[in-house]
Amino acid sequence: MITYNDSDLILAPIAGYSDAGMRVLCFRYGAGLCYTEMVSAKGLFYGNENTAALLHIDKEEKNTGVQLFGSEPEIFAEVVRYDCIQKFPIIDINMGCPVRKITSNGEGSALMRSPELIYKIVRAVKDNSGKTVTVKMRLGIDGLQNVQECALAAQEGGADMITVHGRTKEQLYGGKADYDAIARVKEIVKVPLCGNGDVTDVVSYRKMKETGVDYVMIARGAMGRPYVFSSVLNKEYQYDVKEAVLLHIDRLCAFFPEKTVMNVMKKQIACYVYGMRGSKAIKEKAFAASSLTELKEIFQ
Repeated sequence: MITYNDSDLILAPIAGYSDAGMRVLCFRYGAGLCYTEMVSAKGLFYGNENTAALLHIDKEEKNTGVQLFGSEPEIFAEVVRYDCIQKFPIIDINMGCPVRKITSNGEGSALMRSPELIYKIVRAVKDNSGKTVTVKMRLGIDGLQNVQECALAAQEGGADMITVHGRTKEQLYGGKADYDAIARVKEIVKVPLCGNGDVTDVVSYRKMKETGVDYVMIARGAMGRPYVFSSVLNKEYQYDVKEAVLLHIDRLCAFFPEKTVMNVMKKQIACYVYGMRGSKAIKEKAFAASSLTELKEIFQ
């Protein structure tokens, strides 16, 4: 089993959001596995400090995987040996990011143009890390749904689990995730499959499970809503947005300077208060705050 907590739910790697504070909260509410934000393999290779900062793990985290992105097997082979990566039990390879600044470098979902390269990257990570290796991909790119071919290439390379987001690169995050396409991948792979896309509640979770997937990944549905894991699993829970925000701030303060925490939390707070009465006023005050003390006072 890849997850713990007797949970088949996984927090997706979410750029700008799945930091240590968010992960701690998601674990508390029933996530079985959480991933870091995506981390540049090349950034690690060249010693980028901003890249290394994404690798902090909170003392409360029990089962966190690191997600790497890149396009060069040789660099992957090198960085997965680093101590900062070896501390993670699971390494995920990003083959699904649709953002232009990533795909224009041949990374993210652009890797789906070459199943052969997918094989080489997964094999490089598996052979040199000694870790559980997972892969996250989309349905396809350039108008071609070749997810089955890419999934088989990842499996052949040594992937221990494959996650499929039920959208193509061109769809970005719009439209509806294609669960039927995910089910077709499940029919041909031998390793565990994780389904991703539009899972926000127990109804969508059950619909995803009908595809036959072994695990279910939640992304946007968890932003500002860490309790979604308990909700989906039909487990009783108590949630207070004030306590969640203050805990989130506290956990980030253990790793980052105040300015960084301020920048991160302003985005997170917009998610925490979304749909709440008076949310506009709260966001305006949060965005105008000039110190963590002031930011905390808004919620206290």
